[in-house]
Amino acid sequence: MTALPARLPRRALNGVLVLDKPVGPSSTQALSAAKRLFGALKAGHGGTLDPMASGILPVLFGEATKFAQQGLDADKTYVATVALGQETDTGDAEGQVVSRQAVCVTRAELEQVLVAQLGSQDQKPPMYSALKHQGRPLYEYARAGQTVDKPARQIHIHQIDLLSFDSPIAVIRVRCSKGTYIRVLAQTIGHQLGCGAHLAALRRTGVGSLQIEQAISLEALDAMVLQDREACLLPVDALAEHWPTVVLSPAEAQELSFGRSIDFEAERLSQVLASAGCHSPDKFRLYDTEQHFLGTGQVIDHRLWPARLVAQLLFH
Repeated sequence: MTALPARLPRRALNGVLVLDKPVGPSSTQALSAAKRLFGALKAGHGGTLDPMASGILPVLFGEATKFAQQGLDADKTYVATVALGQETDTGDAEGQVVSRQAVCVTRAELEQVLVAQLGSQDQKPPMYSALKHQGRPLYEYARAGQTVDKPARQIHIHQIDLLSFDSPIAVIRVRCSKGTYIRVLAQTIGHQLGCGAHLAALRRTGVGSLQIEQAISLEALDAMVLQDREACLLPVDALAEHWPTVVLSPAEAQELSFGRSIDFEAERLSQVLASAGCHSPDKFRLYDTEQHFLGTGQVIDHRLWPARLVAQLLFH
């Protein structure tokens, strides 16, 4: 990772940075480096990446941190390198090899197994993960030789494509729901092929509507002057841009700013959904008549309630 420049004075900054995290640093370390490069007072991220993984890490500054959950909840896309024939105790390349088997797998057999992964399924979190149990991450128990039986969680594989196969190495692209562990998916593929497998490399190429083509590295940011860095920031609402839009009158916006709800009858809801081309979203993006982003809201019993609102200074 690039050496950090002298610390900039901390200042209020709002926006979303699509950071291309390199292999090596943790998400927290990458976030700290980005925060320092921008001199931001407040920063967070919208979805952790393991140190061995690279790719999109949404870095959120200022008011954008209020919408981190949108990044956590969004579908993710990964390009994964799967090594057949070897299993490790962690399920990835950082672990110790615990079994080796010959690989006698054809491309057709591999593709058949990949297709079988599509759809909803229950997946057990791996012991070597940051998932908490009684306040401690699972990897701490694993390193101490202890096993914690965490319940399986339902995930969904939307799409899985075989990009290349040069036995024993397969490169796949996976679009999946939140909470999907790609290393567990790699292990499952190996088990179903009968030869075992582990995750050799991982790159996240999509988080919701954010794509890897938008991402920028820490090295590139470090080479820029501050003004050019700021030009790389997306708006505060970048992680929610796929949600339907509701435009509020000044009176409606004021009511929501006080934490109160407003009437939102079926006809208006139908118009909003029709314009967005969807049916029943959980949340809506809220704007004033001048197209300033106000925050997010949800409709309950024909009333629109505020969910998360941005500070007034952003749109006045």
